[in-house]
Amino acid sequence: MFAKKLPTALALVLLGFSTAYAEPPARIGQFDAWGAYSYRSGSEVSCYVLSTPTSQVPSTVDHGSNFFIVARGPDGKAYMPEVAMGYDLKQGAPIQATIGDATFTMFAKDRHGWVEDQSQEPTMVDAMKSGNELSVQATSRRGTATSYSYSLSGITAALKQIKVCE
Repeated sequence: MFAKKLPTALALVLLGFSTAYAEPPARIGQFDAWGAYSYRSGSEVSCYVLSTPTSQVPSTVDHGSNFFIVARGPDGKAYMPEVAMGYDLKQGAPIQATIGDATFTMFAKDRHGWVEDQSQEPTMVDAMKSGNELSVQATSRRGTATSYSYSLSGITAALKQIKVCE
């Protein structure tokens, strides 16, 4: 479960819930639609990329701030995809992330979603590197079906930057 706490901590910092002991995230660079960041807390350094949606549906609701994040794993090699929403998700309702013909099921916890089958994380990241668009469908705690599109332009370059970040 440690792997799932790290991106959540990053998302909380991104959303403004920093702690007294943590430095603010530092932007390494912007690569088209994806920003690369590092975050230091004590002697620990976390590196991640993130993007915001290019479209949000339905347009009649307040979506809050939404991000798709890919964090570098503790081993420095693996990547952990996560969606961070600006609203509470319906617990038990799957989140569907689609890239081209590939669909990945994510599970919801509060305002975040992670790939249900962790062994699919590398496959999802590879699909993101070779794809053009990521679509995410989720359900809010109130039952509203939502959909987001993310451009995948720049993700490969951004991931290269966090592979070596310190």
